[in-house]
Amino acid sequence: MARWGIAPHTPFEVAPPFQFLDTPRLIDAELELIQPSITWIDPYLASCRHRLTRKFAPSMAKESRGHLLDVLEYAPLGRFIGQVPGYHFWMRIANAPAAERIAGSVTLRIGNSADLEQLVGHIGYQVFPASRGHHYAERASRLVLPLAKAHGMDQLWITCNPDNIASRRTCQRLGAEMIEIIPVPPEHELFTRGDKEKCRYRLRV
Repeated sequence: MARWGIAPHTPFEVAPPFQFLDTPRLIDAELELIQPSITWIDPYLASCRHRLTRKFAPSMAKESRGHLLDVLEYAPLGRFIGQVPGYHFWMRIANAPAAERIAGSVTLRIGNSADLEQLVGHIGYQVFPASRGHHYAERASRLVLPLAKAHGMDQLWITCNPDNIASRRTCQRLGAEMIEIIPVPPEHELFTRGDKEKCRYRLRV
């Protein structure tokens, strides 16, 4: 579940009281953010098995039905309590071919912590290779901004690797301000995944 950015809390963490909000339909033209459900597992896996995913994003191509079911159990309707609470959505594209109907995902984390602001970020997104080039990450991020504002958040942090040019351009199009590039501590989970540095972008809501 960690690779979705919604890793479960440890037994030593105590989640604060939190009230999830009902969300209206989040739509921008052909793009709609949907709550993950068993209904969409097969289209999600079809995007994972797409030839472009296998070629350009082999880690995404390794997604399994079992893991998706585990995540749906842990985060029903895409709502989860981890280090902080959050919302997870899948990007559905209207009238897209079957293997491209799910374009990716976006996560919004509510709350603040040093780890969140420095390394993980409040917004996380991923887009399948076959669906890239349509600014879906930017558009999905914009769709969740009112939800962040409804939770009283006036600024969000987005982080990415310095060599992730697409993500950096997404941050720029969102109007986020590049603050700094910081090293990832060797003991951090991100470091073990191969992330050595993080760009920190601040987005005013």
